[in-house]
Amino acid sequence: MRCPKCNHEQNNMVECDVCGVIFAKYQKIQERKREEEEALKEQKVQEEPPSEKSGSVMKLLQVLLLVVVVAATTYYFTGNKSTPSPVQPPVEVAPVAKARNTSVVAAPLAPVQNRIVKVPAPQQASPEAPAVQGNIIERARNATVSIETPLGTGSGFFVNSKYIVTNRHVVQFDEKKAAEMRNNIEKDRRYYELEEQKISEWKQKYQELPKGPSRSQLAMIIDQHEEEQKKVLPMLQENERKLAKVDRKTQSSEIKIFFADGKELIINRFLVSSKYDLALLSIYTGERPFLEKPPKGAELHQGDKVYAIGSPVGLRHTVTAGIFSGLRTMEKDGPVYLQTDAAINPGNSGGPIIDEKGYVRGVATMHLRDTAGLGFAIPIEKVFEEFSSVLH
Repeated sequence: MRCPKCNHEQNNMVECDVCGVIFAKYQKIQERKREEEEALKEQKVQEEPPSEKSGSVMKLLQVLLLVVVVAATTYYFTGNKSTPSPVQPPVEVAPVAKARNTSVVAAPLAPVQNRIVKVPAPQQASPEAPAVQGNIIERARNATVSIETPLGTGSGFFVNSKYIVTNRHVVQFDEKKAAEMRNNIEKDRRYYELEEQKISEWKQKYQELPKGPSRSQLAMIIDQHEEEQKKVLPMLQENERKLAKVDRKTQSSEIKIFFADGKELIINRFLVSSKYDLALLSIYTGERPFLEKPPKGAELHQGDKVYAIGSPVGLRHTVTAGIFSGLRTMEKDGPVYLQTDAAINPGNSGGPIIDEKGYVRGVATMHLRDTAGLGFAIPIEKVFEEFSSVLH
Protein backbone atom coordinates (compact mmCIF):
# COMPACT_ATOMS: atom_id res chain seq x y z
CA MET A 1 0.00 0.00 0.00
CA ARG A 2 1.42 3.45 -1.01
CA CYS A 3 0.31 6.48 0.96
CA PRO A 4 -1.49 8.91 -1.41
CA LYS A 5 -0.14 11.86 0.59
CA CYS A 6 3.58 11.13 1.26
CA ASN A 7 4.08 8.05 -1.02
CA HIS A 8 5.32 5.92 1.86
CA GLU A 9 4.98 2.17 1.16
CA GLN A 10 3.64 0.00 3.96
CA ASN A 11 1.32 -2.89 4.81
CA ASN A 12 -1.08 -0.87 6.93
CA MET A 13 -4.22 -0.21 4.84
CA VAL A 14 -5.89 2.19 7.27
CA GLU A 15 -3.40 4.87 8.36
CA CYS A 16 0.04 6.03 7.16
CA ASP A 17 2.82 5.14 9.60
CA VAL A 18 4.83 8.23 8.62
CA CYS A 19 2.49 11.21 8.13
CA GLY A 20 -0.47 9.76 10.09
CA VAL A 21 -3.10 10.38 7.40
CA ILE A 22 -6.25 8.16 7.49
CA PHE A 23 -6.71 6.88 3.98
CA ALA A 24 -10.55 6.82 3.93
CA LYS A 25 -10.89 10.38 5.20
CA TYR A 26 -8.18 11.59 2.87
CA GLN A 27 -9.97 10.05 -0.12
CA LYS A 28 -13.30 11.66 0.86
CA ILE A 29 -11.66 15.05 1.23
CA GLN A 30 -10.02 14.72 -2.16
CA GLU A 31 -13.35 13.74 -3.77
CA ARG A 32 -15.04 16.72 -2.08
CA LYS A 33 -12.32 19.01 -3.40
CA ARG A 34 -12.77 17.70 -6.92
CA GLU A 35 -16.56 18.17 -6.69
CA GLU A 36 -16.10 21.74 -5.43
CA GLU A 37 -13.63 22.48 -8.21
CA GLU A 38 -16.06 21.11 -10.83
CA ALA A 39 -18.88 23.20 -9.34
CA LEU A 40 -16.73 26.29 -9.48
CA LYS A 41 -15.86 25.64 -13.11
CA GLU A 42 -19.57 25.16 -14.06
CA GLN A 43 -20.51 28.32 -12.16
CA LYS A 44 -17.80 30.23 -14.01
CA VAL A 45 -19.13 29.06 -17.41
CA GLN A 46 -22.81 29.77 -16.58
CA GLU A 47 -22.25 33.23 -15.13
CA GLU A 48 -21.62 36.05 -17.55
CA PRO A 49 -19.20 38.53 -15.93
CA PRO A 50 -20.64 42.03 -16.20
CA SER A 51 -17.25 43.53 -16.79
CA GLU A 52 -13.58 42.70 -16.92
CA LYS A 53 -13.11 44.15 -13.45
CA SER A 54 -15.89 42.06 -11.82
CA GLY A 55 -14.55 38.91 -13.54
CA SER A 56 -11.14 39.49 -12.00
CA VAL A 57 -12.69 39.85 -8.57
CA MET A 58 -14.62 36.57 -8.99
CA LYS A 59 -11.43 34.73 -9.98
CA LEU A 60 -9.63 36.07 -6.95
CA LEU A 61 -12.41 34.91 -4.61
CA GLN A 62 -12.34 31.42 -6.14
CA VAL A 63 -8.60 31.14 -5.65
CA LEU A 64 -8.87 32.29 -2.03
CA LEU A 65 -11.64 29.73 -1.38
CA LEU A 66 -9.50 26.94 -2.80
CA VAL A 67 -6.55 27.99 -0.63
CA VAL A 68 -8.72 27.93 2.50
CA VAL A 69 -10.01 24.43 1.67
CA VAL A 70 -6.53 23.04 1.08
CA ALA A 71 -5.20 24.64 4.28
CA ALA A 72 -8.05 23.25 6.35
CA THR A 73 -7.53 19.79 4.89
CA THR A 74 -3.81 19.85 5.61
CA TYR A 75 -4.29 21.01 9.20
CA TYR A 76 -6.99 18.35 9.79
CA PHE A 77 -4.69 15.44 8.84
CA THR A 78 -1.35 16.71 10.10
CA GLY A 79 -2.45 18.69 13.18
CA ASN A 80 -0.05 21.16 14.76
CA LYS A 81 2.78 18.68 15.32
CA SER A 82 6.17 20.06 14.48
CA THR A 83 9.13 18.06 13.34
CA PRO A 84 11.90 18.19 15.96
CA SER A 85 15.07 19.90 14.86
CA PRO A 86 18.12 17.67 14.53
CA VAL A 87 20.42 17.78 17.56
CA GLN A 88 23.74 19.44 16.80
CA PRO A 89 26.79 17.28 17.48
CA PRO A 90 28.89 18.35 20.49
CA VAL A 91 31.78 20.69 19.73
CA GLU A 92 35.21 19.33 20.57
CA VAL A 93 37.26 21.51 22.93
CA ALA A 94 40.98 21.56 22.31
CA PRO A 95 43.03 20.63 25.39
CA VAL A 96 44.87 23.48 27.06
CA ALA A 97 48.51 23.43 27.96
CA LYS A 98 49.47 22.31 31.42
CA ALA A 99 49.95 25.25 33.77
CA ARG A 100 53.41 25.75 35.23
CA ASN A 101 54.80 27.84 38.04
CA THR A 102 54.91 31.44 36.83
CA SER A 103 55.55 33.17 40.12
CA VAL A 104 58.82 34.67 38.86
CA VAL A 105 57.11 36.62 36.04
CA ALA A 106 54.00 37.82 37.83
CA ALA A 107 53.04 41.16 36.35
CA PRO A 108 54.71 44.04 38.24
CA LEU A 109 52.53 46.10 40.46
CA ALA A 110 52.56 49.83 41.09
CA PRO A 111 50.44 52.05 43.30
CA VAL A 112 47.70 53.72 41.32
CA GLN A 113 47.53 57.44 41.89
CA ASN A 114 44.24 59.28 41.63
CA ARG A 115 44.98 60.76 38.22
CA ILE A 116 42.81 60.06 35.21
CA VAL A 117 43.84 61.16 31.77
CA LYS A 118 41.12 62.84 29.74
CA VAL A 119 39.40 60.37 27.43
CA PRO A 120 37.76 61.48 24.17
CA ALA A 121 34.01 61.83 24.71
CA PRO A 122 31.86 59.18 23.00
CA GLN A 123 29.86 61.81 21.12
CA GLN A 124 33.01 63.02 19.40
CA ALA A 125 33.18 59.91 17.27
CA SER A 126 36.38 59.36 15.33
CA PRO A 127 36.38 58.38 11.65
CA GLU A 128 35.05 54.88 11.15
CA ALA A 129 37.93 52.44 10.68
CA PRO A 130 37.42 49.44 8.38
CA ALA A 131 37.45 46.10 10.16
CA VAL A 132 40.29 43.63 9.69
CA GLN A 133 39.21 40.95 7.21
CA GLY A 134 38.29 37.49 8.55
CA ASN A 135 37.57 36.23 12.03
CA ILE A 136 39.30 38.79 14.25
CA ILE A 137 39.71 36.50 17.26
CA GLU A 138 41.15 33.64 15.22
CA ARG A 139 43.49 35.99 13.41
CA ALA A 140 44.66 37.59 16.65
CA ARG A 141 45.14 34.18 18.25
CA ASN A 142 47.29 33.02 15.32
CA ALA A 143 49.41 36.16 15.63
CA THR A 144 49.90 35.64 19.40
CA VAL A 145 52.64 33.43 20.90
CA SER A 146 53.39 31.93 24.28
CA ILE A 147 56.91 32.67 25.57
CA GLU A 148 59.00 30.53 27.92
CA THR A 149 62.29 31.59 29.52
CA PRO A 150 64.33 30.43 32.53
CA LEU A 151 62.41 33.10 34.49
CA GLY A 152 58.94 31.70 33.68
CA THR A 153 56.27 32.23 31.04
CA GLY A 154 54.65 35.16 29.27
CA SER A 155 53.00 36.16 26.00
CA GLY A 156 53.77 38.18 22.89
CA PHE A 157 52.44 38.94 19.41
CA PHE A 158 53.68 39.73 15.92
CA VAL A 159 53.72 43.43 15.00
CA ASN A 160 54.98 42.49 11.53
CA SER A 161 55.95 39.23 9.85
CA LYS A 162 59.39 39.08 11.54
CA TYR A 163 59.18 40.75 14.96
CA ILE A 164 57.34 39.88 18.17
CA VAL A 165 56.65 42.42 20.90
CA THR A 166 56.39 41.43 24.58
CA ASN A 167 57.11 42.90 28.01
CA ARG A 168 60.68 43.48 29.10
CA HIS A 169 60.06 41.70 32.41
CA VAL A 170 59.14 38.52 30.49
CA VAL A 171 62.68 38.14 29.09
CA GLN A 172 64.72 40.24 31.55
CA PHE A 173 64.34 40.59 35.29
CA ASP A 174 63.87 44.14 36.55
CA GLU A 175 67.19 45.47 37.90
CA LYS A 176 65.61 47.23 40.89
CA LYS A 177 63.71 44.12 41.87
CA ALA A 178 66.81 42.00 41.37
CA ALA A 179 68.80 44.26 43.72
CA GLU A 180 66.03 44.11 46.32
CA MET A 181 65.83 40.33 45.97
CA ARG A 182 69.62 40.02 46.34
CA ASN A 183 69.63 42.18 49.48
CA ASN A 184 66.86 40.15 51.13
CA ILE A 185 68.55 36.82 50.36
CA GLU A 186 71.87 38.04 51.73
CA LYS A 187 70.12 39.07 54.96
CA ASP A 188 68.42 35.67 55.21
CA ARG A 189 71.71 33.84 54.63
CA ARG A 190 73.46 35.94 57.30
CA TYR A 191 70.64 35.31 59.78
CA TYR A 192 70.82 31.58 59.08
CA GLU A 193 74.58 31.52 59.68
CA LEU A 194 74.26 33.48 62.94
CA GLU A 195 71.59 31.04 64.11
CA GLU A 196 73.93 28.15 63.34
CA GLN A 197 76.67 29.78 65.42
CA LYS A 198 74.29 30.30 68.33
CA ILE A 199 73.19 26.66 68.25
CA SER A 200 76.86 25.60 68.20
CA GLU A 201 77.54 27.73 71.30
CA TRP A 202 74.52 26.21 73.07
CA LYS A 203 75.78 22.74 72.33
CA GLN A 204 79.17 23.66 73.79
CA LYS A 205 77.48 25.00 76.91
CA TYR A 206 75.28 21.90 77.12
CA GLN A 207 78.37 19.72 77.42
CA GLU A 208 79.62 21.82 80.35
CA LEU A 209 76.38 21.84 82.37
CA PRO A 210 75.78 19.17 84.99
CA LYS A 211 72.74 17.00 84.76
CA GLY A 212 69.65 18.79 85.94
CA PRO A 213 66.78 21.07 84.85
CA SER A 214 69.03 23.68 83.19
CA ARG A 215 70.77 21.06 81.05
CA SER A 216 67.45 19.45 80.02
CA GLN A 217 65.86 22.81 79.22
CA LEU A 218 68.86 23.80 77.06
CA ALA A 219 68.60 20.50 75.18
CA MET A 220 64.94 21.28 74.34
CA ILE A 221 65.87 24.77 73.10
CA ILE A 222 68.62 23.35 70.90
CA ASP A 223 66.25 20.77 69.35
CA GLN A 224 63.60 23.44 68.66
CA HIS A 225 66.03 25.75 66.87
CA GLU A 226 67.55 22.94 64.83
CA GLU A 227 64.05 21.97 63.60
CA GLU A 228 63.41 25.55 62.55
CA GLN A 229 66.73 25.66 60.72
CA LYS A 230 65.79 22.52 58.78
CA LYS A 231 62.65 24.27 57.50
CA VAL A 232 64.40 27.52 56.62
CA LEU A 233 67.33 26.00 54.71
CA PRO A 234 65.36 24.60 51.69
CA MET A 235 63.55 27.92 51.16
CA LEU A 236 66.81 29.83 51.40
CA GLN A 237 68.48 27.52 48.87
CA GLU A 238 65.54 27.85 46.46
CA ASN A 239 65.70 31.65 46.63
CA GLU A 240 69.44 31.53 45.99
CA ARG A 241 68.83 29.38 42.89
CA LYS A 242 66.29 31.94 41.63
CA LEU A 243 68.76 34.74 42.24
CA ALA A 244 71.40 32.87 40.24
CA LYS A 245 68.99 32.75 37.28
CA VAL A 246 68.28 36.45 37.63
CA ASP A 247 71.95 37.40 37.85
CA ARG A 248 72.75 35.34 34.76
CA LYS A 249 71.29 37.37 31.89
CA THR A 250 68.79 35.50 29.75
CA GLN A 251 70.30 34.39 26.44
CA SER A 252 68.41 34.42 23.14
CA SER A 253 68.82 30.66 22.83
CA GLU A 254 66.93 30.22 26.13
CA ILE A 255 63.80 32.05 24.93
CA LYS A 256 61.26 29.73 23.31
CA ILE A 257 58.08 30.77 21.56
CA PHE A 258 55.05 28.58 20.91
CA PHE A 259 52.51 29.24 18.16
CA ALA A 260 48.79 28.50 18.26
CA ASP A 261 49.34 25.46 16.02
CA GLY A 262 51.85 23.99 18.52
CA LYS A 263 54.97 24.85 16.52
CA GLU A 264 57.99 25.80 18.65
CA LEU A 265 60.90 28.12 17.76
CA ILE A 266 63.88 29.72 19.45
CA ILE A 267 64.35 33.45 18.86
CA ASN A 268 67.33 34.92 17.06
CA ARG A 269 67.89 38.01 19.21
CA PHE A 270 65.99 40.52 21.30
CA LEU A 271 66.02 44.21 22.16
CA VAL A 272 64.72 45.79 25.36
CA SER A 273 63.43 49.29 26.00
CA SER A 274 65.01 51.41 28.72
CA LYS A 275 61.93 53.63 28.96
CA TYR A 276 59.01 51.21 28.77
CA ASP A 277 58.33 47.65 29.89
CA LEU A 278 58.76 46.48 26.29
CA ALA A 279 60.98 44.04 24.40
CA LEU A 280 61.23 43.15 20.71
CA LEU A 281 62.07 39.58 19.66
CA SER A 282 63.46 38.67 16.25
CA ILE A 283 62.93 35.26 14.61
CA TYR A 284 63.87 33.52 11.39
CA THR A 285 60.71 32.08 9.87
CA GLY A 286 58.35 32.43 6.95
CA GLU A 287 55.63 35.03 6.68
CA ARG A 288 53.54 35.04 9.86
CA PRO A 289 50.17 36.72 10.46
CA PHE A 290 50.54 39.89 12.49
CA LEU A 291 48.28 42.39 14.21
CA GLU A 292 47.71 45.74 12.56
CA LYS A 293 47.68 49.01 14.47
CA PRO A 294 44.56 51.17 14.03
CA PRO A 295 44.41 53.90 11.39
CA LYS A 296 45.09 57.46 12.44
CA GLY A 297 42.10 59.07 14.13
CA ALA A 298 40.46 55.75 15.08
CA GLU A 299 40.37 56.37 18.84
CA LEU A 300 39.03 54.17 21.62
CA HIS A 301 36.20 55.51 23.75
CA GLN A 302 35.23 54.48 27.25
CA GLY A 303 32.97 51.46 27.08
CA ASP A 304 34.31 50.14 23.77
CA LYS A 305 34.69 46.36 23.81
CA VAL A 306 38.22 44.92 23.85
CA TYR A 307 39.79 41.46 24.04
CA ALA A 308 42.96 40.24 25.79
CA ILE A 309 44.85 37.24 24.40
CA GLY A 310 47.68 35.49 26.22
CA SER A 311 48.82 32.53 28.33
CA PRO A 312 47.70 33.15 31.92
CA VAL A 313 49.32 30.65 34.33
CA GLY A 314 50.49 28.62 31.32
CA LEU A 315 47.06 28.25 29.65
CA ARG A 316 48.21 29.12 26.15
CA HIS A 317 46.21 31.37 23.81
CA THR A 318 43.41 32.18 26.26
CA VAL A 319 40.95 34.89 25.20
CA THR A 320 39.19 37.17 27.71
CA ALA A 321 36.81 40.04 26.97
CA GLY A 322 36.05 43.36 28.63
CA ILE A 323 35.76 47.06 27.92
CA PHE A 324 38.15 49.95 27.61
CA SER A 325 37.91 51.64 31.01
CA GLY A 326 39.97 54.74 30.26
CA LEU A 327 43.50 56.16 30.15
CA ARG A 328 45.51 56.40 33.36
CA THR A 329 48.98 57.23 34.71
CA MET A 330 50.51 55.44 37.69
CA GLU A 331 52.56 58.36 38.91
CA LYS A 332 52.97 62.05 38.23
CA ASP A 333 54.29 62.66 34.71
CA GLY A 334 54.53 58.89 34.24
CA PRO A 335 53.62 56.94 31.10
CA VAL A 336 49.98 56.63 30.06
CA TYR A 337 48.34 53.20 30.21
CA LEU A 338 45.15 51.77 28.76
CA GLN A 339 42.93 50.51 31.58
CA THR A 340 40.59 47.57 30.96
CA ASP A 341 38.47 45.13 32.95
CA ALA A 342 39.39 42.23 30.64
CA ALA A 343 41.06 39.59 32.79
CA ILE A 344 44.87 40.01 32.84
CA ASN A 345 46.79 37.49 34.96
CA PRO A 346 50.44 36.39 35.33
CA GLY A 347 51.34 34.93 31.94
CA ASN A 348 49.22 37.47 30.04
CA SER A 349 52.16 39.88 30.20
CA GLY A 350 53.17 40.92 26.69
CA GLY A 351 49.97 39.74 25.02
CA PRO A 352 47.79 41.95 22.82
CA ILE A 353 44.70 43.99 23.67
CA ILE A 354 42.59 44.23 20.50
CA ASP A 355 39.37 46.05 19.66
CA GLU A 356 36.22 44.74 17.98
CA LYS A 357 37.60 45.51 14.53
CA GLY A 358 40.72 43.41 15.12
CA TYR A 359 43.23 46.25 15.55
CA VAL A 360 45.80 45.94 18.33
CA ARG A 361 45.44 48.71 20.90
CA GLY A 362 48.00 47.84 23.55
CA VAL A 363 50.46 45.43 25.19
CA ALA A 364 49.11 43.86 28.39
CA THR A 365 51.67 44.65 31.07
CA MET A 366 50.25 44.45 34.60
CA HIS A 367 47.31 44.02 36.93
CA LEU A 368 46.75 45.09 40.51
CA ARG A 369 46.99 42.31 43.02
CA ASP A 370 43.89 41.50 45.10
CA THR A 371 41.64 43.42 42.71
CA ALA A 372 39.26 42.44 39.93
CA GLY A 373 38.89 44.25 36.63
CA LEU A 374 41.98 46.47 36.96
CA GLY A 375 44.37 45.58 34.16
CA PHE A 376 46.71 47.87 32.26
CA ALA A 377 48.37 47.90 28.85
CA ILE A 378 51.00 50.01 27.12
CA PRO A 379 49.50 51.78 24.06
CA ILE A 380 50.63 50.18 20.79
CA GLU A 381 51.86 53.55 19.54
CA LYS A 382 54.66 53.41 22.15
CA VAL A 383 55.95 50.16 20.61
CA PHE A 384 56.47 51.76 17.19
CA GLU A 385 57.83 54.89 18.82
CA GLU A 386 60.39 53.01 20.96
CA PHE A 387 61.54 50.59 18.24
CA SER A 388 61.16 52.98 15.29
CA SER A 389 64.65 52.14 13.96
CA VAL A 390 63.59 48.50 13.48
CA LEU A 391 59.87 48.78 12.84
CA HIS A 392 59.96 51.17 9.91
